Amino acid sequence: MLCAGKKSYFAAAVCIIAVTSMLAVSYLRLQRLSHQPKVIQEGRRCRGKIANSTITALKGNKTFIISPYFDDRESKVTRLIGIVHHEDVKQLYCWFCCQPNGKIYVSKAKIDVHSDRFGFPYGAADIVCLEPENCDPTHVSIHQSPHGNIDQLPRFEIKNRKAETFSVDFTVCISAMFGNYNNVLQFIQSMEMYKILGAQKVVIYKNNCSHLMEKVLKFYIEEGTVEIIPWPIHSHLKVSSKWHFMQDGTHIGYYGQITALNDCIYRNMERSKFVVLNDADEIILPLKHPNWKTMMNSLQEQNPGTSVFLFENHIFPETVSSRMFNISSWNTVPGVNILQHVYREPDRKDVINPRKMIVDPRKVIQTSVHSVLRAYGNSVNVPMDVALIYHCRKALQRDLPRESLIRDTTLWRYNSSLIMNVNKVLSQTMLQAQK
Repeated sequence: MLCAGKKSYFAAAVCIIAVTSMLAVSYLRLQRLSHQPKVIQEGRRCRGKIANSTITALKGNKTFIISPYFDDRESKVTRLIGIVHHEDVKQLYCWFCCQPNGKIYVSKAKIDVHSDRFGFPYGAADIVCLEPENCDPTHVSIHQSPHGNIDQLPRFEIKNRKAETFSVDFTVCISAMFGNYNNVLQFIQSMEMYKILGAQKVVIYKNNCSHLMEKVLKFYIEEGTVEIIPWPIHSHLKVSSKWHFMQDGTHIGYYGQITALNDCIYRNMERSKFVVLNDADEIILPLKHPNWKTMMNSLQEQNPGTSVFLFENHIFPETVSSRMFNISSWNTVPGVNILQHVYREPDRKDVINPRKMIVDPRKVIQTSVHSVLRAYGNSVNVPMDVALIYHCRKALQRDLPRESLIRDTTLWRYNSSLIMNVNKVLSQTMLQAQK
């Protein structure tokens, strides 16, 4: 009897599991069907004004669209990088207009708010819509309803529709430049170091900067190194210059940095082999290799299947100087001379140093600042004897005596090329500034 009882319990458990599985499969199938594109109009000409701002507010001002990107890594979807209120976000629909047949399809969007909001009410989000099967739409409109008239809604161009061959090996993403940024000398030195190390493109999400900094940016734009993405986020949200929420009524952290980083990855997905995610006062400095290309070749060979490489941050306090490389012509330029700062803070007990990244952009789905949230492939922490982040800024350990700092002159390996290149930029930009 006991045996029979056990058998009946087992049979009941199997039955329950089977029914639960069938219900789960049915639910997922219904969910997928509810997101399938549906034809709602035919014979229409695509209308609506093309959006040309980096940040576009949707009606109700709870959702902001940055840009849509074609993504066929799992299924054929349009993925819109956006900013949403994590609680008040409404249901959204993608309206695709297919030419030349004039069919208009509507897809229910899946709204995926990124997990790293750091307490702020607004955060980065992916707004993902399945595309029509027999159409490669070039534009999409976003509406809160699957019905109605979208003629007055903005239309967004879907980027990455065509696969391209890589035009560059390394693109550096810097987000965001704000606070009337005027650290001119250090910015030029960082830019020239990026180029020496192998970067061919630097993308900067610019909120604002000084007049002199504008001259420097103009030089790099004309040179073909810099691409500026206007980032007027303060026009839409109350922004914080802090990364974590301070209960001060702000809406989003660090000028929407996380959204900008995600947009930069997708923007460069088809044109750059690697994307480097760091700030303008940070340089990923190889210790065993002369440049990023040889370093990444070695790291990929040692770590097959890895798509995210994380480098440890180390502070070189701008308050502790060396007498070397006190170049008189640089003393009139606002900003820090990194060649004079070769003393780094020791590791703090029980404190993990944050990291920045070099990633394969085609393998990243969502990123935060110090790690990738979702990706295909592995992440690896790069050992400090291979490379570190040279981060010249205000000291974190302010009370340390000079003797407790670690002298690290790795940067001086590049001093000859760096000085020559910086002088070239200064000779042109400072002359322009005096006109």
